[in-house]
Amino acid sequence: MAANVLVHGHRGARAMRPENTIPAFEYAIAVGVDAIEMDLAVTRDNALVVSHDPILHQPICSGPHPSAIIRELTLAEVREWDCGATRNPKFPQQKEVPGTCVPTLDEVLALSAYGTFTFDIEIKSFPDKPRYTPTPDEFARLVLTHIRTYRLEARVVVQSFDFRTLLAMKRIAPDIQLAALILDGLQDFVSVARNAGGAQIVSPHYRLVSTKKVKTAHDAGLRIVPWTANLPRQWDGLIQAGVDGIITDDPAALVAHLKKKGLR
Repeated sequence: MAANVLVHGHRGARAMRPENTIPAFEYAIAVGVDAIEMDLAVTRDNALVVSHDPILHQPICSGPHPSAIIRELTLAEVREWDCGATRNPKFPQQKEVPGTCVPTLDEVLALSAYGTFTFDIEIKSFPDKPRYTPTPDEFARLVLTHIRTYRLEARVVVQSFDFRTLLAMKRIAPDIQLAALILDGLQDFVSVARNAGGAQIVSPHYRLVSTKKVKTAHDAGLRIVPWTANLPRQWDGLIQAGVDGIITDDPAALVAHLKKKGLR
């Protein structure tokens, strides 16, 4: 069992606030997360914005069209969308915050003054849909420029399912921590990290985690931070397996759960 488990707020805290918005990140910071997790897209004029999907759509965001590809919009056009007016039906406790626009990465990084938490920055890149994003090399360069502008190199983890982006970041900034996201269990965690440019962290879907896999990864010097576990029974299984952190949509509840167990 892990002695201390770090809490990562998934898309800020989407169980309680509109996902990937400033209100969600502020909520997560206020309840004491160790990291805020977010996703990046890039506009037509190369602005980095925080959105899980490359396409704006309801019920996450509402705007002048039923849907729109972010890469085909300018930042000004993206700002026309309201991403806080409608509650996500998957999260009945989510509080609407009407008038909430898609934030830029700069706006999120500016929250660094509110604590010492880490920024989990996921580069959303799609090998089968290259029109949605810049090339992996260009995407990594854009992200690094903003990280360095805020001098947050030591407080950032860059993660992705598309390992091309992690390899690109490794080439231009070997000091930046990398996390390899995985959905299937075909490879062991050590091999995953190796294939992802020597990533220091592996973030598997929580169902892929076992005590044996975690121990093998720890023996290789890796950290394991699974996603996205929202129930106490899921948290307990991950804690028992010895994970280093848990990505959750409800960080306040996880913080309280860990405190009850004397793990925080």
